[in-house]
Amino acid sequence: MPGPFTTMTLTVTTGATETVTDLTQACEQFLRDTAGGRDGLLNIFVPHATAGIAVIETGAGSDDDLLATLHTMLPADDRWQHRHGSPGHGRDHVLPALVPPHATLPVIGGRLELGTWQSVCLVDTNIDNVNRQVRLSFLG
Repeated sequence: MPGPFTTMTLTVTTGATETVTDLTQACEQFLRDTAGGRDGLLNIFVPHATAGIAVIETGAGSDDDLLATLHTMLPADDRWQHRHGSPGHGRDHVLPALVPPHATLPVIGGRLELGTWQSVCLVDTNIDNVNRQVRLSFLG
């Protein structure tokens, strides 16, 4: 059985469009491999300045609604002082203030404790960076 702290890094290709990528299955597989039926905490962290982690319903339109809301709140135009990359890229650097780059979730009996409709998702509005790293860490 792994020790009380185990970590691994996922590589996620998000592509050249704004995305909400469901990581729930990868998180559950990580816990099957590492938690050994123990209680603890799963931390999900994306070490990028332009992406975040959200716990949100997916598949019923909420993921698209989140992207639409972020686009309304953070328009891709020339208002941003941070000006490199695609037009409006400065907005991507503000994203983690609204969708933080981390989440810590309870694990009970080796299983992720999410609500019925909740999923763990990577939120990425940066179309210039198509590959992301996501660190999963279990403490139990």
